Amino acid sequence: MGLLDQLAGMLTSGALGGASGGASNVGGLSPAMIQQVLGMLGGAGAAGGAGGAGAGLGGLIAAFEQGGLGHIVQSWIANGANLPVSAAQLQQVLGNGQLAQIAQALGVDHNTAAGGLAQVLPEIVNHLTPNGTVPAAGDMQASLQSLAKQLFPS
Repeated sequence: MGLLDQLAGMLTSGALGGASGGASNVGGLSPAMIQQVLGMLGGAGAAGGAGGAGAGLGGLIAAFEQGGLGHIVQSWIANGANLPVSAAQLQQVLGNGQLAQIAQALGVDHNTAAGGLAQVLPEIVNHLTPNGTVPAAGDMQASLQSLAKQLFPS
């Protein structure tokens, strides 16, 4: 869970900038970026829609498989090392419409949005599938809420 620990540390120290998600944040990452990823995996928020990845984690998996990149997302789910994903691969899988929505919500350009997603998406998916399996919808919502509480304590 190394990246999640780093993200949590950056969030609490303010190193990722404010909640606005502006381009001045480190590598385009911000609390808003992480919230977009959590929303996308929960099947809600600005990440829904184009590319078929708006139906939560299952939709994201299907989009990767349809895009010929199923082996990448499966590495995040399986126990073991996570394969990296590039911004270009995410653009291929998610589509420009979905990335445009995320970029607009964050106030960044497409490349910054895709780059930020490429950094956090593998680790978050890995964290949500600790036993190498995709949880049921109800369990997924509980896992997303638990992760959000860890990263964004009240």
